[in-house]
Amino acid sequence: MNIQLRERPETASPTSIKTAIADCDIHPARATKDELYPYLEKRWHAHLETFGVHAYQGMMEGPPYPKAQPNASRRDAYPPEGGPQGSSLSFMQKQHLDPNNVALGVLNPLNTGQGIRNQDLAGAICAAINDWQIEKWTSKDSRLKGSVVVANEDGVSAAAEICKRAGDTNFVQVLLLSRNVEPLGQRRYWPIYEAAQEAGLPIGVHAFGFGGNPITASGWPSYYIEEMVGHSQCQQTALASLVLEGVFERFPKLKMVMVEAGFGWAPSLAWRLDKVFSRLHAEVPHLKRKPSEYIRDHIWWTTQPMEDPESRDHLFQTIEWIGWDRLLFATDYPHWDYDEPSRVLPAGVSDANRQAFYLDNARQLYGIA
Repeated sequence: MNIQLRERPETASPTSIKTAIADCDIHPARATKDELYPYLEKRWHAHLETFGVHAYQGMMEGPPYPKAQPNASRRDAYPPEGGPQGSSLSFMQKQHLDPNNVALGVLNPLNTGQGIRNQDLAGAICAAINDWQIEKWTSKDSRLKGSVVVANEDGVSAAAEICKRAGDTNFVQVLLLSRNVEPLGQRRYWPIYEAAQEAGLPIGVHAFGFGGNPITASGWPSYYIEEMVGHSQCQQTALASLVLEGVFERFPKLKMVMVEAGFGWAPSLAWRLDKVFSRLHAEVPHLKRKPSEYIRDHIWWTTQPMEDPESRDHLFQTIEWIGWDRLLFATDYPHWDYDEPSRVLPAGVSDANRQAFYLDNARQLYGIA
């Protein structure tokens, strides 16, 4: 299907992209603290007001390092009617969806039930988030599609939520985070992968999360910049675990998207895994192919934060290894490190690759005609 260009409003930026795009990482926010209450049983209203949320990350709720802007978001993204950035559909349409000609927007809600120790509460909040996505977002704008948020540390509950949403066209993927109680290849998470494969839903593994562990292998870093760089390190750990534990061998139709951790590290990780695998294959005989082959066959990558090396040839060489058909454009709206669609790709990209990059890859992966 050829998606036609929408007529842009007068407020559109002069640098707005002129072709239809898919944005595979949009972060919707709740306007008020109790906005989920209509989707939660009343017992949970009282529980939240009395006991609050007990997260895996000690007694702390929220990011361990201060963000450069409130809610890690752009200052100009505050809705005129009030509320946090990303909480207004009408303002998101005016500021981002319409001027940037977003034909498909994938919602990745953060600050959900993931990372909560009380698994019953986690499951209830995740289910409420999914109902909220439909009511406030996807039913109001057909361009938007939700991610099935699941209680990631309770594989049985998570699988049930995926089965509940299977076949619902409001959702195009399952959402996990990269930092969990254990690496993502561990068997406690396998019910999630089995259910996602059965439902035909890709799994998006978004950077960040609260698993109760330091964000580096040797403890807590001193600076926020280390936290930011650490996103790609955590994604590498998660991906190595998924491959080496045999998740893709066990679930051969499973598709995964690595979200918001870059992709420039993919070739070096694959090379290192292959090199060590050639010597230690006997330890993981359940793997029938080289690690790099699983990565090439099962993994897609969102582009935000897009790598920006001094030489564009270095970027093109990295993409050639990954494959132009495996990249999904993303902005990370409304966050402060948002990638402007019209300024992401350097010159020298063919029309076919540009079309795949901005729209066709996402449409094909998510089954959007």
